[in-house]
Amino acid sequence: MKHVDSTSGRIALMVAHCAGMVDLVALPVWVGALIARYGFDPQQAGLLATLFLAGAVLGSLCLAPRFHRVPVRVVAVLGFSTSALAFWGVAGTSDFALMAGLHVLAGAAAGASLAMTHGTIAVSRNPHRLFAIVGMALGVFAIVFMGVMPPLIQAAGAPVLFQVFGGVMALAAVVSLLAFPAPTQAQAPATAGRPTGRIGAPVWFGIVGIGCMALVQAMAFSFLERVGSDRGFSLEAVTGVLVALGVVNLFPAALAAWLEKRWSARRVLLVGPVLQAALVVVVMGATNFAPYAAAASVLVAVMIFTHTFAFGLLARLEPSGRALAATPAMLMVGAAIGPVLGGTLVKAQGYPSLGVAAVLVGAVAVFCMSRLPIQTRAAVLPEVA
Repeated sequence: MKHVDSTSGRIALMVAHCAGMVDLVALPVWVGALIARYGFDPQQAGLLATLFLAGAVLGSLCLAPRFHRVPVRVVAVLGFSTSALAFWGVAGTSDFALMAGLHVLAGAAAGASLAMTHGTIAVSRNPHRLFAIVGMALGVFAIVFMGVMPPLIQAAGAPVLFQVFGGVMALAAVVSLLAFPAPTQAQAPATAGRPTGRIGAPVWFGIVGIGCMALVQAMAFSFLERVGSDRGFSLEAVTGVLVALGVVNLFPAALAAWLEKRWSARRVLLVGPVLQAALVVVVMGATNFAPYAAAASVLVAVMIFTHTFAFGLLARLEPSGRALAATPAMLMVGAAIGPVLGGTLVKAQGYPSLGVAAVLVGAVAVFCMSRLPIQTRAAVLPEVA
């Protein structure tokens, strides 16, 4: 079995992270295709994406507490394989109810695999650095995806999107079968003697804060492509913004890795939600292309950069790996609400309402982040059930 910090193990974790976090890359294309190609309204399209994310939350919550008691590679392989089959099923139907059920199944299976991925990263020698590495891989994946998918969907139809999703999940299943590392005590000696008691209260505040940022991210990102199209920007211009977004996403994880010892994680987590909310206000309120493009191109980068610092900080606060095995849940419980909430707001009040919601949720995130300690030694943290 591969070591967590081996080259092949890192490659497997990179591929698994990209597959499991496909929503972070694909939401605007995903929701846009459901609206433009299947004829669903924004609320329906947002609901389908929400069902995938809700499934991912369920899968993560079921597996994360059992992280040290299940065969992680087996779970990863079975989860990605099941998700691939579910997405291929979505590609073969246009029935809303069937698509909804398959979205839940695909999300639950991917969430279980992603829980194993993030729990394994959390017990590596340097969780902050390794999470930055898999984040850079996600940036490369985003460039390819955003450059290829919009014109491919236009040429071949919306089902090709779900065929590609299925292919990504199938690739992750194969790579996981061949090289997914095992976070055993023998292979990850840094985990020896780590506490396995209750999770400290500051960790829960950090989890809620990241969940709030994920809510804002999903709510705005789901309609990034649609707001550009509805403002009259051309397909080529909007696609160019999505590609630029992918290019920009190459850098925040690497920058977070370089700044790990230079910047205070707590300060990054306090500033991140404020900057994110400001960008959403610009994207959803802009009537000219330049401000829309500038803000949209860095929107995801703020989340990646902030979450990398959050991952490293929470790994120090709760070093058993259990809390971070629930990373998909902490991200997607917020993200699951985002698309359907965003679709409801857009349907009722228009795109600027997303900016107002981002400011309100961002304020909650800042409060939660303010509860994180400056010192990160788990031994001094108060505990909660």
